[in-house]
Amino acid sequence: MQTQTHDSSLYLSNDDLFLMAKGEWRLSYNKMGAHRAVNDNGEDGYHFAVWAPDVRSVRVVGEFNNWNEDANYLNPTSSGGVWEGFIPNVPTGSLYKFVIETNDGKFLYKADPYGFYAEQAPGTASRTIEQSTYKWDDGAWMKKRAATDKLKCPLNIFEVHLGSWKRHGDEPQGDPRPDGTYPGPGDPFPAQRGTFYTYDDLAVELVDYVKEMGYSHIEVMPVMEHPFDGSWGYQVTGYYAPTSRYGNPDQFRHFIDACHQAGIGVILDWVPGGFCADEQGLSTFNGTMLYEKEVHPNWGTHKFDFSRGEVRSFLVSNLLYWIDEFHADGIRMDGVTSMLYLNFGVDDPSQKKFNSRGTEEDDSSIAFIRECNTVVGKQHPDVMMIAEESTAWPLVTYPPEDGGLGFNFKWDMGWMNDTLHYMQTDFPFRPGNHRLITFSTMYQFNENFVLPLSHDEVVNGKCSLITRMPGDWWRQFAGMRALAFYQMTHAGGKLNFMGNEIAQFIEWRYYEGIQYFLTEEYETHRNQQKFIAALNKFYNEHPALWQRSYESDGFEWIDADNAEQSIVSFVRKGDDPADDLVILINFDVNAHEDFRLGMPEPGVYEELFNSDAEVYGGSGVLNTGKYATEKVGWNGCAQSIVIRVPPLAGAVFKKTAELPKPKTKSAAAAGRKPAAKKATTASKKAPASAKKTTAAAKKPAAKKPATKAAAKSTATKVAASKTTAKKPSVRSAAKKTSNKTKE
Repeated sequence: MQTQTHDSSLYLSNDDLFLMAKGEWRLSYNKMGAHRAVNDNGEDGYHFAVWAPDVRSVRVVGEFNNWNEDANYLNPTSSGGVWEGFIPNVPTGSLYKFVIETNDGKFLYKADPYGFYAEQAPGTASRTIEQSTYKWDDGAWMKKRAATDKLKCPLNIFEVHLGSWKRHGDEPQGDPRPDGTYPGPGDPFPAQRGTFYTYDDLAVELVDYVKEMGYSHIEVMPVMEHPFDGSWGYQVTGYYAPTSRYGNPDQFRHFIDACHQAGIGVILDWVPGGFCADEQGLSTFNGTMLYEKEVHPNWGTHKFDFSRGEVRSFLVSNLLYWIDEFHADGIRMDGVTSMLYLNFGVDDPSQKKFNSRGTEEDDSSIAFIRECNTVVGKQHPDVMMIAEESTAWPLVTYPPEDGGLGFNFKWDMGWMNDTLHYMQTDFPFRPGNHRLITFSTMYQFNENFVLPLSHDEVVNGKCSLITRMPGDWWRQFAGMRALAFYQMTHAGGKLNFMGNEIAQFIEWRYYEGIQYFLTEEYETHRNQQKFIAALNKFYNEHPALWQRSYESDGFEWIDADNAEQSIVSFVRKGDDPADDLVILINFDVNAHEDFRLGMPEPGVYEELFNSDAEVYGGSGVLNTGKYATEKVGWNGCAQSIVIRVPPLAGAVFKKTAELPKPKTKSAAAAGRKPAAKKATTASKKAPASAKKTTAAAKKPAAKKPATKAAAKSTATKVAASKTTAKKPSVRSAAKKTSNKTKE
């Protein structure tokens, strides 16, 4: 916020009112709300300003005037419906509200829409606060961020609900019921267990944990002030106030600063689709619908009226506020789908609405979304804008001038649904569902996708991820490793909700901490955590997994069609061909010996990572040593190797050397020995690989592999079932989209 020394500088000008009504006042928070000031008489106090058109009066009540409705009236501006005024002797930290006297004589007690600090829940008032003097120490991070191409760097997000990552203790809070027990998981309002970590606690413990685990970003579920813990922050009352549950705004700045100093980016969830119906909030602010146009048919929240310029000024300013004042590295826009469609959630045909073209697109919402992304793109091109959009709406991550919405990234909800459906399918039925695991590659480059395994997938009876896995205890943990491995090697950014990394068995509960004690008491959970940390580290160290995650030439199938064995294999490519990786994933519980795998290039390959390693709790079916390709065509490749396939696991191979050149004898050397004898010796000692090559040339390689070991494989029957004539049927035809969103 800009420094204000005199009250007169805070009064709204005609230009301010004009821009506000037009929807183009980008820094409205510099004057709206409550700002410390000194009037022309030298009196210290606060200047208050609030938008409340078509009302009889607006007053300010608070601790400083004993909540007296008649003590402090505000004055209306000549136009625009703003009420403002200076009140002397208001201490910093005072609770206050606006009292709106409606035209029909009702008195509405409202928190400040622009309040920068709020009373701790269950209190609902706003609190005066001075301009922040916080001294940031993240200059190196901000400089690096500005110079980094967001589409060519690791994006591995740890999604966190700050109130339930960890807690101090686990004792039930509040008063017990008459029988002495506390409300539990089955009750509508369960008791909070333990007490919240503060922003300062999180700045140490959460930052250290995320850094140790190797995530690139923390995504914070809505930190804006909200009255009900059970809304998880998605029903906001204070859009400009970091929730006071965990501390004050400067403490939240310190948390983000600590993240940046540790090399961790911060993404904030933002909820412009609607706000909660609580009477102290924005709902029917002047006695009628002012900020909103209607009530959401599914959620009961109030949907913003984006046709009003004042609403757009409020929200676009808010977007920039979190970026400017709190150094947010990304904004994830919640509920985009519900904003795009006029009839989202409307089932009754008689209740449906249509635009001027007779279709269901919400034009004012679409224009608002494009405005948000355009403004951020111009003022902060290094900040990510991420859409939670669950339909096939086209061009979400394309520039507005090309007909797109202008986001940088979009959550791939289709990938999430297909993948979880497949992973919870029992093993005998996976071959019939093989397309679920390969279909996403048909469209994976249509947008800049993030692959989300978010909080929404582990609540409300959906079960935790591990309890969806079929089979016994070992298979469930192996399934979790295979799922994480598949997500990490698939094109796109990654997002996982807290608790996934330890395979917590219970669903997420917002009123208690994640069960990290499991990693201390059970080796399986400890191994899962160890595996995720190693997988994250591997991802960070290998550019092929992120350098071309949004470009169609960053991925190539080796075999998409091995449904019978539930195995897929593909290549992930970086800018440097030397970084390319070959990925194989077995989604079945059967291991395979002597499995022939086509390789994109001739050379010597090594296994770099295997999720079946015993250190992660696996069975130890690994590929040690070096594997030189043979000239045996397979999977549409001109060369191949024979490997072991681990059960319910993935493996990564990389070319580490060129094939050794065949040895040749010079004419001079040949002359030193009898030619006939040399020919005989050479014939007897011909390299085995040369013999195999000759054999492969004489017989169609399509019918069987050239190696005896592969031919004799009875465990997999792979030699009999695979043919070199068989080509991958799924090849990405999506156009290159790495530059879809201009910076």
